[in-house]
Order: sequence, then C-alpha cells, then structure tokens
Amino acid sequence: MARPKIRDVAQRAGVSTATVSRALASPDQVKAKTREAVMKAVRETGYVLNVAARNLRTSRTHAVLAVVPDVSNIFFSQVLHGISDLLRSAGYSLIIADTGNDPARERDHADFVRAGRVDGLLLLNGRLLSKPDGAQIVVPTVSLCERIPGSELPHVETANREAARAMTERLIADGHRRIAYVRGPAANVLEHDRFAGYRDALLAHGLTLDDALVRPGDFSIAAGEAAARALLALSARPDAVFACNDAMAMGAIRAFVGAGLSVPGDVSVAGFDDIEFAGAYNPALTTVRQARGEIGARAAAMLVDLIEGRTPPARDVRLPAEIIARDSTRRR
Repeated sequence: MARPKIRDVAQRAGVSTATVSRALASPDQVKAKTREAVMKAVRETGYVLNVAARNLRTSRTHAVLAVVPDVSNIFFSQVLHGISDLLRSAGYSLIIADTGNDPARERDHADFVRAGRVDGLLLLNGRLLSKPDGAQIVVPTVSLCERIPGSELPHVETANREAARAMTERLIADGHRRIAYVRGPAANVLEHDRFAGYRDALLAHGLTLDDALVRPGDFSIAAGEAAARALLALSARPDAVFACNDAMAMGAIRAFVGAGLSVPGDVSVAGFDDIEFAGAYNPALTTVRQARGEIGARAAAMLVDLIEGRTPPARDVRLPAEIIARDSTRRR
C-alpha cells in the first residue's frame, strides 16, 4: 500500500492541506472541531508527519532544550511533565539537558544550541548559558522556577516570598512562637525569597528574628538532619521548624524522632514544594504546594509564542501556591 500523504488526510477531514499542516504544527491556531477532525483523519489514514521534510522547509528543528541542574531531583518531574505535554500539543519535541550544576556541561550545551539544533531554550538552572568566550546564546529563551539574577528573560515561577510568609503565618496562627528556619544554599534566589517571607511574617506579628533559630542548609535531607541537631542543642528549643524545601524538612523530622522527640507533639515541622512522597512520609508533611506542572506548561507556551513570532500574554508570571496541612504540624 502507498504511504498516506497529507492530501489523503485533508480529503478525509474535509479541509485543505494547509489546514492539516496548521493543525499539526500549531494546533492552538485551529478551531477545536477542525483540529479533532484532522486528528481523527490522521489516525484513520495512518499518516505520519515527515519531520525532516518539515524542518528543511521551515528552517526550524521543532525541538526545545530544557536545561535542568539535577534531573535526579524529584522536584523537576512535574515541571518537565508540564513542559512536555504543552510542547507535544504544539508540535515540538523536548530535549532534556542535565548539567549536574557543572559549568563545563553548561558550555557543552551552549555549543549544542549555537549549532542550531534547537529552536528555543528553557532554563531551570538559574543561570544563563554562555559560549566559551562568555558571549550569551541568541535564541528564544524562557527561564522558570529559579529566576536568573539581573536577567530580563521572560520568566515563570511560584510567588515564593508570599508563599513562605503564608506558611510562617499558618504556624503562628497555630500558636507557635519560636519558629526556626532551615535555609537553602546561600546563593540561591529561591532561598532569598523564602527567607524574606519567613522574616516578613515574624515582623508582622511582633516576633523576634532570632539568628540562633536560622540554620544553614543546601536542600538535602542531610542538611535538614544537621539543622535539627543544632536546634536540639539550644537551651531554648524551637516549637516549630519551617524548612526551605521538603527534603530538609524530612531530614529534620528524622533527626527529631531519632532524638526521642515527637513530631508534631514536641515540635511541628513544615516544608516547601509538596514533592510526590511528602504526603506518604511519616508523619505526612505539612508543606507549600507549588503548581509545578502549570509552571512548566506556562513557560513552554511562552517559549512557543516567542519561537513562532507571537508576543506572549505576559513576560513575568508568578503563580500562587497552596498551603497543604498534614500531620507534621499541630495547633499548640
């Protein structure tokens, strides 16, 4: 049997070949009823898009590179899922680059982009990609999750400061007064925003910001454990701990329980992110839920607009977060 052609799809769907092309390449530009008819005809005819021919015709690769600092970090799973779904619906493929926070790897990926192998770039690593000579890569680019200091790139993130303030105020409303905070990496923008929200809440409620209750961390479980041990050594222990991410909150719980304390009986513990197993931890973790899938989808949609010459509806998107109350905190 002859291989189905685009005109076969058009004939079966009752539309022009141009409409079929548009439905496959830019589905958001085609009415839903027409798009459904085209996709039904694609399935019935067994038509397969000749990607190579399309790319030669349009001088585009229809591929996007997402730069991730650590693909093993479970936080990024839902973000990447949102990116992938949006790109697929728009006719683009996704390439994921795991840099391991290694500048040398980032330079390798910069060469990949410079060679014209992708149409756009999504930066989840909090840094710009640079060529070996230090010059910036010129390609449609959107940053997400972690804002790049000094950058004016289109950006999508959670309203981190407001969310951290809301969590701290939730602990205050539950009767806690000595609320410790476990910080993220010192250079991390997310850490700065979340600590600012914690501080905002304390000051707004007339509580002292006690430096002894603020412990360093690096987003790891081990850092949460170390912070908890340091807090246990204080003469006046905290009655609650708010960690900058869920992994450190889980580490803190493990250290407290290992020392014979009850969570939340003796100390409440809260985190930030609502990673997949936060609700399955023991005790189930009270945390801030980020709309991770939506962050990814919004950033990907913004990038597709830029690639295809459209102006995105917004260039700076800050999505609200949700407080998820579970068993690791209680009212005093």
